[in-house]
Amino acid sequence: MKYPSYLNLYETGELERRVEKALGMLKECKVCPHKCNVDRTKNEKGYCKVGRYAIVADYFPHLGEEFPIRGYRGSGTIFFSYCNMRCVYCQNYDVSHHGVGRIMKPEDLAQVMLELQDYGCHNINLVTPSHVVPQILEALLIAVEKGLRIPIVYNTSSFDSLETLKLLDGIVDIYLADLKYLNKGFGRKYSKVKDYPSAAKKAIVEMYRQVGNLRVDEKGIAVRGLLIRHLVLPNDISTTKEVMEFLRSIDPSLAINVMKQYFPHYKAWDYPELSRRITEAEYRKALEEAKGFTLILD
Repeated sequence: MKYPSYLNLYETGELERRVEKALGMLKECKVCPHKCNVDRTKNEKGYCKVGRYAIVADYFPHLGEEFPIRGYRGSGTIFFSYCNMRCVYCQNYDVSHHGVGRIMKPEDLAQVMLELQDYGCHNINLVTPSHVVPQILEALLIAVEKGLRIPIVYNTSSFDSLETLKLLDGIVDIYLADLKYLNKGFGRKYSKVKDYPSAAKKAIVEMYRQVGNLRVDEKGIAVRGLLIRHLVLPNDISTTKEVMEFLRSIDPSLAINVMKQYFPHYKAWDYPELSRRITEAEYRKALEEAKGFTLILD
């Protein structure tokens, strides 16, 4: 078997078939759980505000991710514009809410992947990809034909369609998945989506099925597996106990980053319960709930 995994699918022609199937999902769009049913092949736009082609805000070797992702040479990060969530505390709201960036056709996006490989990046890190998976796969096929040979990191908020994730089986080697909260009301109030917990739980179970727990090489660089991020929010809005209980049911040794860097951004100031940083006591409690997991505090 070759590595990265997508090389095996490319050689059998399966990668090309996956691209065709993914692009077909754009016609009555069901790429993400919103299932807007607009025809994005005709540039119609639904919840995510993205039509036929992906929009990219920026790309560069990112040295701010967890060490297994960034390594020594950086993670080849591509920030996609817009999002299929509307988190009121979003720190990248200019990109995710306002769509700052430029449209990229598949050839352009493929070239970006190849440039990041040429920079020496350990991987291609797709940030906020859930609404543009067909466009990503279309570009990936071109990039592979031109020599792409580094693994894919799927960096998501976990509001992903199960059908779409299954198209990524054998393509994505590393999943970097947020699990925000397991309270349906909080998902609606703070992220403006229907039933975030149900979608996110199904997505994470599927990601784990595909790649298992995080595995690293002799230098500590991720080669395959799932890494969970959990941002601790004030006043236990992050429902950390419930999150950890769910993750423990999947694998009690999962790799998890329990993050303490929450700061009120964007519209968080309109919600008194979100308008402060977390306390040390709140963070210590979150770490206690996460006891037993492989903690990556980076």
